[in-house]
Amino acid sequence: MSAHPNSSRYAVIGAGLAGAATAWQLAARGAEVALLERTRPAAHDGSSHGSARIFRYAYPDPFWTDLVVRAKPCWEELERLAGRRLITPTGALDFGTTRDPAALARVLAGAGVEHELLDAASARARWPHIAFDTEVLWHPGAGVVDAESAVAAMVAAATACGAQLRTGWDVVHVERTRGGYRITSTGGDVLDAGRVVVSTGGWLPALLDRLPLPAAVRDAVPRLQVRQEQAYHFPYRDQPPAGTAPWPTFIHKSPRIQTYGLPGGRDAGFRGQKLAEYNAGRVLPSAAEQDGVVDPANRARVVEHVRRHLPGLVPEPYAETTCLFTNTPTEDFLLDGADGITLLSPCSGHGAKFAPLIGELAADVATGATGAPERFRLPRTPLPAPAAPEEMAARA
Repeated sequence: MSAHPNSSRYAVIGAGLAGAATAWQLAARGAEVALLERTRPAAHDGSSHGSARIFRYAYPDPFWTDLVVRAKPCWEELERLAGRRLITPTGALDFGTTRDPAALARVLAGAGVEHELLDAASARARWPHIAFDTEVLWHPGAGVVDAESAVAAMVAAATACGAQLRTGWDVVHVERTRGGYRITSTGGDVLDAGRVVVSTGGWLPALLDRLPLPAAVRDAVPRLQVRQEQAYHFPYRDQPPAGTAPWPTFIHKSPRIQTYGLPGGRDAGFRGQKLAEYNAGRVLPSAAEQDGVVDPANRARVVEHVRRHLPGLVPEPYAETTCLFTNTPTEDFLLDGADGITLLSPCSGHGAKFAPLIGELAADVATGATGAPERFRLPRTPLPAPAAPEEMAARA
């Protein structure tokens, strides 16, 4: 570690799932790391709070399924370090007229992921609390990620390897220096770093213009859309007995609405199922504009969906919340950069399941070990190569 308290080899801005994972992976490789967080890790107004995110293998594109397969051993390693389970097994169901369960089954077969394709009647016999309207894909390896506990585990793993966690560190400015970058907070704190990883989720659009990136890099960043999503917790008509299998997670997709559901965990007092309409929230200029207000029209759509398709739930939410989705136009992630600044936005509402692996990929990019998957990179205009490692002038 540096003897200088205001300098670090790497600075990771943002301690959500992706930032915490990156700090962990960098520190585990012996790098000097400072993890800077606007408020606290897994902040309630970010994208990594709470105990319920879906871990699933079913994607229509084999690229994503293969990435989940790669992520699973990373989760197992994190659980070993944490000494606790971070993914609760539930299995997952995919159905609906535009979900194409048969195509999903072919992808899982190609990846060697255990699965079963059932007709609607067989599925209703097994899960009578769901009114299936098409054939159904079941894969038992899915589950629920405890996002907030996962962030805490990765921060603990990072600090155990020597990383510094600095909370209450709201970055207002990043400027280039002779030895790297100087990062300044709204409170006037200053940190000098050789390289910077920016993993700020819904705050990235507002921060982008304050990063000293080459114009070609900034222009290549895809348009990022921040949405204030809303989710509802519906009580079970019959509470599952203790020790029995929980409700599965599910995705139900039709031309009218796309919903997802999962056991709500401690977020909802373990009383019900968390349900939301996918990508239906209000579009915001940036995360700072969120107000936490649920759209009554959205609530009504989701309640009607529960009434029609989920007879095992009482169609009256007993809790509701908002959260942030930060989407790229293709729903791919953003992991690229230049000149010693790495932009990391594994987002678009489906990044949580990949978190420990994303940390590995981001650490590779930040250190210059290798590039990210091609589809996560910025368009291949001529971009400056990453800056060669240098000792910080401020440490002299």
